[in-house]
Amino acid sequence: MARSGTLGEAVEAAVHDGDSIAMEGFTHLIPHAAAHEVIRQGRRDLTLIRMTPDVIYDQLIGAGCAAKLVFSWGGNPGVGSLHRFRDAVEHDWPRPLEIEEHSHAGLVNRYVAGASGLPFAVLRGYLGTDLAKVTDSIAPIECPFTGERLTAVSALNPDVAVIHAQRADRAGNVQLWGIVGAQKEAVLAAKRAIVTVEEVVDELEPRPGAILLPHWTVDWVCEVPSGAAPSYAAGYTERDNDFYRDWDAVSRDRDRFCAWIDANVFGGSRA
Repeated sequence: MARSGTLGEAVEAAVHDGDSIAMEGFTHLIPHAAAHEVIRQGRRDLTLIRMTPDVIYDQLIGAGCAAKLVFSWGGNPGVGSLHRFRDAVEHDWPRPLEIEEHSHAGLVNRYVAGASGLPFAVLRGYLGTDLAKVTDSIAPIECPFTGERLTAVSALNPDVAVIHAQRADRAGNVQLWGIVGAQKEAVLAAKRAIVTVEEVVDELEPRPGAILLPHWTVDWVCEVPSGAAPSYAAGYTERDNDFYRDWDAVSRDRDRFCAWIDANVFGGSRA
């Protein structure tokens, strides 16, 4: 049965320095509140994994939490670059950042292999690219039945998966719906899982198309209303488009970024 508690308790128990951590959510249900708690607790040397690192990982990278990024696209959706990400890659600020790039299909297949208990997955992607030459987790493979040249990608088993969802019941069963990405696969592949939710209810109501994660796949469930903001949670909150536009200017300047983190993540209380 999943444990309930505060987000601070969950992060303290589940996320350690040097861990690999997947914070998934595609367009919506992005676990921003959990990322801020990781920053507040000063976690370091993390390997961040995400299909579409956007503002959530720009903040973690700029705060000095990340040593490596495993990803399949990076940008501020609809706006432009991630300037804290670029500063780390181009100028080693606030620290050097190793990067490992994949296609969406390749990264999802890595999660699926990890969730399935397999050492690797096979797909037709990457042919004609140079990624296999510079990425240890990508390798050409020949089909033993047809001789077709394919690509293998190694399984991903993050130390921690963190997602946001709409609801959980008191036993820890989690329900999410709307636009989803690789949340289910990340949770099933990970060694530990934290789920923040809009609300904890006595009973989950059936909902067409919803994904249900049973309580035994989740370690922590934390009630965190608006825990996906500035992204959104379908049926609960709306996307803050102004935030994403404003972030471009905030993230371009190191001092302005640090001031934003101090005010909005640490609440002005950081020494």
